[in-house]
Amino acid sequence: MVSLVKLKLNMIAVMAAVIGLATLILTAIFMIAFPSGNITALSIGALTFAVGIHVLQWLIGPKIIEMAYKVKPIKGGHLAWISETIEKIARNSNIKKIPKPMFAEIDIPNAFAYGNIFTGYKVAVTKGLIENLPKEEVEAVLAHEIGHIRHKDVEIMMIVSILPTLIFWLGRIFLYFGPFAGGSRRSQEASLIPLIGIALIASSFIFNIFILYLSRLREYYADSHAALSLPFGAKRLQRALARILVASGALRGKQSEIAKVSKFKAFLISDPEEGIKAYGFRNIDEVVEWIKSKKRINPLELFSTHPDPAKRLRFLDQLASSYF
Repeated sequence: MVSLVKLKLNMIAVMAAVIGLATLILTAIFMIAFPSGNITALSIGALTFAVGIHVLQWLIGPKIIEMAYKVKPIKGGHLAWISETIEKIARNSNIKKIPKPMFAEIDIPNAFAYGNIFTGYKVAVTKGLIENLPKEEVEAVLAHEIGHIRHKDVEIMMIVSILPTLIFWLGRIFLYFGPFAGGSRRSQEASLIPLIGIALIASSFIFNIFILYLSRLREYYADSHAALSLPFGAKRLQRALARILVASGALRGKQSEIAKVSKFKAFLISDPEEGIKAYGFRNIDEVVEWIKSKKRINPLELFSTHPDPAKRLRFLDQLASSYF
């Protein structure tokens, strides 16, 4: 499939660009001679901090997410079908260790996958998702989240994000401590160190744009997993995403709850701050077609962790005929 091949190539290109350019910048910085060694020591400290904070976030992140979203394990009852669906999709996706089914007691319709090798991987659905979507569409949402686990998205995003974070902290160190660590350098050379710091901070923001783009590509990739692992998966996921947008739009008045859920929106299947008002439509398929007809729904997609909904649904159209 041309679209899926192009998607994979784009992801590889972005990861290569981020890692390659960041490594090139860091190599150039470390090749700068600092006779006193102070900047070198601070730079090593920045590297240790950047790696350490990402690893710590990876380790304790699942517990923070569970506390923030009031997540509890699903243990049978009326949600037993969620557990059965996750197990079925995970086995069909060749995932040996079945993700744990979880339930979040929040009204915002959404779902998310999280975890690590120590806590185990988990897939959570919200109360709002169960109340607003039919089972076959929830199944498509679960397939999307299991796609994230299968594709190792948490680990990939953590690794790729380390180098831009390191560049940012090096920039701050050069900006604030550079003038005092110049050692025996001429004052003119030492005065350039803060300028290098400003340039590093600016470049870190550019790198973050690439990281956000990679995040959007990973969402497309998880969408493709749902489309290709379920019968009529693309159509079911389109309807699910449309219902989520409509339900999120109806909850615009609950800004405090939306803001709280949005703190970890990179993990969610859809940005909870995005919603639409669907008046005058007879069914969800008309809403899907209306969304696809728009050039874009989110004018600030460049700074978003998720693809624009209109582009996302059109991408699923390219996969719709791949599995029946």
